[in-house]
Amino acid sequence: MLLGLCAAVGLPAVAPAAVGGAWPGPYAFTPGARTVTGTESTAHAALLDPRHTYRSSLPRGGRLYYRLRLAAQDTAYVPVTAVPPTGTAVSATDGIRVSLRDADGTSCSYASARFGAGLSPRPVTALGQRETGKALCQGGGTYYVLVERLDAGGSGAVASAERWGLEIAPATEPGLARAGTTTPPRNWDSATPEPLGGRPRDRSGGTGFAGARPLGPGVWRTALAPGETRFYKVPLDWGRRLYASAELGSAPGHGYVGSALNLSLYNPVRGAVEDASLGYTGAAKPAALPPLPPVEYANRYAVQAAVTSVRFAGEYYLVLHLSTQLSRTFGQGPFEVTLRVRVDGQAHAGPAYAGRAVPEDLFTITGRDRAAVFTGGAGGGGGDRVMRLVAVGGIGSGTALLLFLGGWTVTSRWPGSPSRARARDRDRDRARAR
Repeated sequence: MLLGLCAAVGLPAVAPAAVGGAWPGPYAFTPGARTVTGTESTAHAALLDPRHTYRSSLPRGGRLYYRLRLAAQDTAYVPVTAVPPTGTAVSATDGIRVSLRDADGTSCSYASARFGAGLSPRPVTALGQRETGKALCQGGGTYYVLVERLDAGGSGAVASAERWGLEIAPATEPGLARAGTTTPPRNWDSATPEPLGGRPRDRSGGTGFAGARPLGPGVWRTALAPGETRFYKVPLDWGRRLYASAELGSAPGHGYVGSALNLSLYNPVRGAVEDASLGYTGAAKPAALPPLPPVEYANRYAVQAAVTSVRFAGEYYLVLHLSTQLSRTFGQGPFEVTLRVRVDGQAHAGPAYAGRAVPEDLFTITGRDRAAVFTGGAGGGGGDRVMRLVAVGGIGSGTALLLFLGGWTVTSRWPGSPSRARARDRDRDRARAR
């Protein structure tokens, strides 16, 4: 029915780029990102504005500063994505470290991101943050972001001396209008559900955070060549939770490649949540993210990093990377990769913030976000046509589309049969409509 509706309004039933189609390019920085130069000291550090995304670069062994002005009541997040040039030789411990510091040089937080055992250059992201309510770094004023390049001594790679591109996307989260609980939820089902079945639908990923392709629950397929990285995004409301796995298809050849496929999950401010990787012998094999709790504001008070990271609603990013090492044993590909995405949990209203997030709507899910899941983020105004159908469709095909957009978030509810869950929600919506 939905496929017929797509055809009726001129929308693609699946993403236009099928497996084996044209390859997207290397990492795509945010369109319109402002160019900024880091400095070796705080004295003349360039000012970053959370309303904008920035491009910069980092030399080998570099330590560069950038500056922020923060209000006392705002929690600040500064994700930095490092992009090494194509063909760069890297070690497992190469990467970046990001810290946020107050005007006295006290470190509010630090995080690092490394290339890991796959020995494959790829975009890696580390998050610096200043949280209100902590013992350190309180009050408004000037803060500094320090980005450091981590290079293994003696790697001997000429390419590693090249500068790495940086994408910096600062954001702020306002405080709450009313104080809430500081106790993280303790009772959530940590069991891993059965993987989703069914025929996969083709959907190629984007080549950066800004161009991440929308995904909803279901089974999705793409194709990657060794060294490629692809970005997807899954909208999650408050109370919802995400399960995801990626399977690398079989290929002829003999041998073993460690960390051949890497699947990473990032939250709406590009903070690392969890990742999974797999060793590969040529036989099809999945890598699954560990189970995560539902998205709740109070998760930020937990101890586990993976729990504290699912602290707000918004778009969560799934990032796939296929190691360059794969080509040495199993050829240039492309290799088929299957993503299985499941979303469950009861959606509910979020906390009342005392102000606005910057960028605005960073921690909310809009009707346009849900429409993009349906259309695959296809160009040509497809999302706008979907929203117009929702607005004026009335009964018939418009109602079917409205039910889809409103109900996609429960199609993979677990435990229980997905088809039964869909039927229950349809019946409830029809009863409300009467």
